Amino acid sequence: MTAKIISGNEIAKEIRAELKERAARLKERGVTPGLVMIRVGEDPASVSYVSGKEKAAEEIGVWSQTIVLPESASEEELLPKVEEMNKAEHVDGILVQLPLPKHINAAKVLNLIDPAKDVDGFHPVNVGKMLIGDPYFMPCTPHGAVELMIRSGNSPEGKHVVICGRSNIVGKPLMAMLVQKNKRANATVTVVHTGTKNMA
Repeated sequence: MTAKIISGNEIAKEIRAELKERAARLKERGVTPGLVMIRVGEDPASVSYVSGKEKAAEEIGVWSQTIVLPESASEEELLPKVEEMNKAEHVDGILVQLPLPKHINAAKVLNLIDPAKDVDGFHPVNVGKMLIGDPYFMPCTPHGAVELMIRSGNSPEGKHVVICGRSNIVGKPLMAMLVQKNKRANATVTVVHTGTKNMA
């Protein structure tokens, strides 16, 4: 079988055009979706990721705000910000950019986000709903991988998919998505990881 390179840029443009139309329809009803991103510190990758999300939000017509806290910020400073955004009626989605500084318990922060605003899909409620096939929000990287497969004509249905890695952010969610009994999944999935022997 010959390997095929999928153009992620072209598919991203297609998805953003669709989202722009959906956002416009919401605005016609007087609703402007709002996304708040919280970043702690100046990690170059995190700065770049958040900047990209800001540009994407502007492109599709979604209101966004980025709250930046210093690297030295404590949990006691971060958690109230999350609670404030949970209560804010103009905020529909909350994203806490990972990784957080080592002195902050990331699980504690992510678990505090209202599941109905958890756009990263990391809250245990959303993880559980995804696992049983009733997703609300799904982690973006594995969800994006599935979209790339479907939109490029490479449906995983009936295929044997091998996932390298078992992270909570990519590997495990992708496995959960691909084993679901629907036409966007229905794959046989093998997960290999650092504990797997003789992969070669």
